[in-house]
Amino acid sequence: MAALPKHILNGYRVLDMTHVLAGPTATRLMVEMGAEVIKVEFPPLGDVSRALPGHRNGRSAYFTQQNRGKYSICLNAKAEEGKAILRELIAQSDVFIENFAPGVIGRLGFGWEQVQAINPNIVMCSISALGQEGELSALPGFDYIAQAYSGIMGMIGEPGGPPSFPMAGMGDVMTGVHAAAAIGFALLHRERGGAGTFLDISLLDAYTHCHELNVQIYSMTNGETMPTRSGHHHFAVCPLGLFKGKEDWICIIALQPQWPAVCRAIGRPDLVEDPRYDTNEKRCAAAQDVIDIIQAWLDGQPSDQAILDALQRERVPCAPVLTIEQLANHPHMRGRGTIRTVSDPKLGEVLMPGMPLRFKGFPHNPPLDAAALGEHNAKVLTEILGYDDARVAALGEAGVLFANPET
Repeated sequence: MAALPKHILNGYRVLDMTHVLAGPTATRLMVEMGAEVIKVEFPPLGDVSRALPGHRNGRSAYFTQQNRGKYSICLNAKAEEGKAILRELIAQSDVFIENFAPGVIGRLGFGWEQVQAINPNIVMCSISALGQEGELSALPGFDYIAQAYSGIMGMIGEPGGPPSFPMAGMGDVMTGVHAAAAIGFALLHRERGGAGTFLDISLLDAYTHCHELNVQIYSMTNGETMPTRSGHHHFAVCPLGLFKGKEDWICIIALQPQWPAVCRAIGRPDLVEDPRYDTNEKRCAAAQDVIDIIQAWLDGQPSDQAILDALQRERVPCAPVLTIEQLANHPHMRGRGTIRTVSDPKLGEVLMPGMPLRFKGFPHNPPLDAAALGEHNAKVLTEILGYDDARVAALGEAGVLFANPET
């Protein structure tokens, strides 16, 4: 195998039977931290994200973003020879991760009981939309399904209007991060003398975990306070929301310590001690008045930059609501590697989000390549499992192994 850059997970092997986004996010983070990730795909198409946009020279940028640095083997997991390969790889792996619908991996013969019998020290992680058990667990699900069940979708939108959803894979990516964290802690437990373990990570749990205020305030008030959609402004903090600038929208946030700074920035120091607005509770009760005062000041400014300069001089938390074009070309994002340039043999140079985890003394955003479907069949089987070339060739001829170099 090609040596991965020195990093904190060097020496750990991950058997990755995930697809699309949540699972591949977890293993993408791990491979960028130095783990050896063997991605198992099924013929003839492999990970369905290979078909997602955008495409160039037969390669999906979506797939590339989530799977750079992973070795790809493509096999028929229903064939006995394919199952035998998986059992041998499980025996030599530290982590086994999958994100099929609950029950599928067990029907393939690789549920936790079978996996634990093969390798008692392995950490197995199953990612699903709604969890491995419970009355909803058997339902099919994706990111937005879990978002709907979690109540998060119900909190997005205009007051009295329909719910909406963000155009980003927040739940899948967030769940992948939760899974990577759980795997890391399970490996730490194992290093301290513990055994392998099974992890049940769901999008529903990850989404519900994001309710920092809504569930507890509903409970504490016995339902008298019913959190709901509040449009451009927060229902429980004022000012906190989106204001119309001269050109675009601007997000302004002021908790109690920032309220005097807002008053100074808008030229209204008299409002600091005004008994109508001197606490957050009073400002929320008079939210429209507070919003109108701030918006009137914004309307009188010459530009968005002038607005931001005035607020930032007083250390008021604020930001322009960037478009994707502005994000992709922002000097801070590019300079920090939050947006990185990936060079791919088929895609050429393409911008992608950067690695969000940073470790002092270790490389950030290392150069990694995405694999064609089944590109590493021979490498994995010969270098890890000790198969000879003739045996690998025979498995290919029998249809157990599959490859497509055009992907």
